[in-house]
This record gives sequence, C-alpha cells and structure tokens, in this order.
Amino acid sequence: MVWGCMASNGVGNLVFIDGIMDHKLYVDILNYNLKKSAQKLGLDGNFISQQDNDPKHTARNAKMYCLFPCKQQLHTPPQSPDINVIKNLWPTLETAVQKHQIRNKAHLKQVLQEEWDKIFPDTTKKLVESVPRRLEDIIKAKEHATKHRHCLCM
Repeated sequence: MVWGCMASNGVGNLVFIDGIMDHKLYVDILNYNLKKSAQKLGLDGNFISQQDNDPKHTARNAKMYCLFPCKQQLHTPPQSPDINVIKNLWPTLETAVQKHQIRNKAHLKQVLQEEWDKIFPDTTKKLVESVPRRLEDIIKAKEHATKHRHCLCM
C-alpha cells in the first residue's frame, strides 16, 4: 500500500506501507509526511486537506491531529473518485508502473517512487481545476454514476 498527496502544483511525498494501515499509523504518516509534503509544495499551512470517510480518517485521534495542521478540511464519502481527485491520479501511476518488468517488492517500490516523481504539475493542476465540473456532474447525475467513476484506485 502507498500513501500520497497532491496539490495543483504537484505531488507530495509517497509513503510505502507494509501491512495494514490503522488509524495510529495514519496519524504517524500525517504527522511526518503531510508537513513535509506541504513544505515541498510551498503550501505552508495554506491548503485544504481532503479525506474520505475511511475509518482511519474518522478515528478520534486522526480528527484531533488534523485540527492543527489541516485547518481547512473537506470530508467526502468513501470511494468517491468524483470528488477526490487523487483517486484519479492513482491509475496514472499504476499505468506507468505496469510498463516495467517488476522483479520483486524492492523493485516495485523503486519504480513506484520513480514514476510518482515523474508526475507533472500540469497533471495535478488539471485534476484540481476539474473539481467544479465534477461537482456539476454529480448534481446533474442525481446520485447515479458519473463519468469520473471509471478509475481503479490503488
């Protein structure tokens, strides 16, 4: 499993998770990597954190942690590629990784990191700028699937 974040001007850090991520590990990841990613992207606390309602995101300790570094939060339903644009970035990464002959887990991690680092800010900018259109599509669809639900999330 991997954890990553993005903004309109690029991708943040990519974190590799061996095993199952629970709310404690999630808070540890946020504590170190969210701050580092925000600095890398030049956001310095001026960003909106978007999380879905996955139990590890809604756990009390995760909510409490997010009160300080993530002053602006947008909560979305689980498995919502219509709204959560990073869910549409994962297939881009997956497609790039599939072009490699992966030999083992270490090689997979290396390739994932290399391909993650190749994601252009233009890609993330287009995804972020697509949010108003996505919201309009959701309203028009009246609880039915939209064209954004085709992605396979990693």
